[in-house]
Amino acid sequence: MFQVRTQLDPLLNKHLEDSKFEMYYNLLISANNQTNLTRITDIDEVYYRHFYDSMILSKYIDLNGKCLLDVGAGAGFPSLPLKIVQPNLDVTIIDSLGKRIRFLNDLVDSLDLKQVQLIHGRAEEWNYKNHYDIVVSRAVARLSILIELTLPFVKPGGMFVAYKSIQYEEELHEALNGIQILGGKLDHVQSYQVSLQETHVLIFILKIKPTDTNYPRLFGKIKKQPL
Repeated sequence: MFQVRTQLDPLLNKHLEDSKFEMYYNLLISANNQTNLTRITDIDEVYYRHFYDSMILSKYIDLNGKCLLDVGAGAGFPSLPLKIVQPNLDVTIIDSLGKRIRFLNDLVDSLDLKQVQLIHGRAEEWNYKNHYDIVVSRAVARLSILIELTLPFVKPGGMFVAYKSIQYEEELHEALNGIQILGGKLDHVQSYQVSLQETHVLIFILKIKPTDTNYPRLFGKIKKQPL
């Protein structure tokens, strides 16, 4: 069983003692034998590099009662650890792979999580533009591609948050023009420690005006010619 061994953030470490995280870990590892959900399986690494890393956002932004979209959540990261930490968070997850959505359906049922909507589909085909308080994405694509799959769905005054490694500067520079085209602006970059040896960042992009209806484009065009 996982034991909290560091004190990077005492409150978040305390959240990791919630039995829902133990159930999450067991279901993830069991399903991972049939479906490739994660290459990280060691219990300590899952807890810190998936669970802790996901829920760090709750330290920097108020999630209570917010409406959140997670684009390409994979095994539920970062939105479901955030949901466990903040039960009043309304979560929508969209992922293109059916077997991942089937796993997430089983996980949500097993953890008895309410107000979680799971969508099997592609982000660029999702209709709820300029709708969500917060859109998040973790380990999906380079930022220049990712912004077009996320920012159109953030409502004005809302925030897109990208989870990135500490080597984020080049990606951010590439994406600045696209951020402006899509109606956003860089708010700030927040660094944090996942462990005593590893630092990641959250890139906060504020939505300042509605996105033009021409976006997002088809994924092939986004990938071939990022904004």
